[in-house]
Amino acid sequence: MGFLKVEIYIPEEFVIELANDLNERDLLREGNYDYAFTTTQVTSYWRPLEGAKPFDGKVGEVSKAREMKMEFRIEAEDRDEVHRIISRIHPYETPVVNYIALV
Repeated sequence: MGFLKVEIYIPEEFVIELANDLNERDLLREGNYDYAFTTTQVTSYWRPLEGAKPFDGKVGEVSKAREMKMEFRIEAEDRDEVHRIISRIHPYETPVVNYIALV
């Protein structure tokens, strides 16, 4: 069994909903603790291209906004379940989610 570090960039107003859903499925557990995750405030930049349906911003214009970088550790075998939960809750059509193998 291996572990993955999950990094996700998400609007702040969605962090608690995502954390609650992950925790309800025991995916934020570390030993005798649950709700084990961190957040860091970041500033993100993007420009929606033709054909995009942006949650925020306008096609062809560079946008920036405050977001949260949410980080937590999961067992590698839980990756697909975590990704389904993120995809259901995250408002972006293309969320940035990094899965980093831990040794």
